[in-house]
Amino acid sequence: MTARARDWAGAAAGLFTVAWGANQFASLLVAYHQQRGLAPVVNDALFGIYAVPLVVALLLCGPAGDLWGRVRVVRPAVVVSILATVALMAGSESTALLFVGRFAAGASSGAIFAVGTVWVRELSAAAVPGSGEHRGARRAATALSLGFGLGPLATGIIAQWSPLPLVMAYVPHLVITLLVMPAVWRTPETAAPVGPGFLARLRVHGVGTPRFAAVVAPAAPWVFAGPAIAIAVLPTLVSNRTHGLDLLFSGVTAGVTLAAGIAVQPLARRLDALSSLAATTTALGVTAIGMALGALAAALADPWLVLAAGLTVGAGYGLGLVSGLLETHRLAGPGQAAGLTAVYYIVTYAGFGFPLLLALLHRFASYPMLLGALAVLAAATMPATWLGARYAQRATSHSSALADLEPAPSPTCGAR
Repeated sequence: MTARARDWAGAAAGLFTVAWGANQFASLLVAYHQQRGLAPVVNDALFGIYAVPLVVALLLCGPAGDLWGRVRVVRPAVVVSILATVALMAGSESTALLFVGRFAAGASSGAIFAVGTVWVRELSAAAVPGSGEHRGARRAATALSLGFGLGPLATGIIAQWSPLPLVMAYVPHLVITLLVMPAVWRTPETAAPVGPGFLARLRVHGVGTPRFAAVVAPAAPWVFAGPAIAIAVLPTLVSNRTHGLDLLFSGVTAGVTLAAGIAVQPLARRLDALSSLAATTTALGVTAIGMALGALAAALADPWLVLAAGLTVGAGYGLGLVSGLLETHRLAGPGQAAGLTAVYYIVTYAGFGFPLLLALLHRFASYPMLLGALAVLAAATMPATWLGARYAQRATSHSSALADLEPAPSPTCGAR
């Protein structure tokens, strides 16, 4: 395929708008609690249920994108994202429709995130051979981060002063999606839809490699754990200190968190060039510091500390996402890029369950204690990945040594 220099932008636009739709709900959690009377556990369930269809869609659509092509997966995902927003707008008076909308948002996200990420990377690589792969990973991460950040920022600003906040806040996503759809539809295909059938492709090569199991997977949940907590949990803990600007503050927190994730992505690439493990451990260390700041913010009910925590965990998110995507690309076998990227995203999205977990554990411990414990766990993952890298290196060396000792097949074996 001969790719033009800007072809990647259409695929990135699809990622951006679905990410916007996926996260726009987050800054309205306070509004649903205040105006609809939804209990915190219901809000956290609405926030977390998004991950259930997302995981299923990632499992199915990643291999489907490798088999049938990127276009056939991404276009329907964009359409489902619009339908999800319509359901959320109708859910202003119905909690059931809110669950439907969040479920559909998760399904569209799972369908596009892995396939769209690989699509952006392939288009970038085709346009600029050699350096395009690294640029593509950063472009995909930036598109996701922009959508994740601008979605809740826009809904928070609109909902703060709109007469119909639980309806009007969703309008920008509908408008933006309709505007970018022509660009998505014009973007050329990059995959050659050949190879084994769909069921065979559900077995993704690379998942069982020592490097993925011992280094990539342990660090992956922390990628979204920090932003999920900063956006869905921390603003509600200081809502009585934001002078009536609860929704605006929630949106600004989301925007600051994801803006930090975008700003540090060039650093992630440079760290990965030095050592992929350096990028991973730096991401975990920054996330641990952010969790500690979150614990302090919860203890003092300080909005400024919430913003500082969001800024810090956002930086950890940006470093972790780019380094994880680069690691995954290096481990993916031929024709398995979307499938393995889907598995990586599944593990990262375990972090979206942390707000619900904290809500359930809050009956037994305070939020400062729980967030402090998460800070310790994030910090403890740093040496765990270092040990995992050493184990993976030994396992790979051992496998190579066994392969070298294996005798060559007899030339007559296949002649009988």
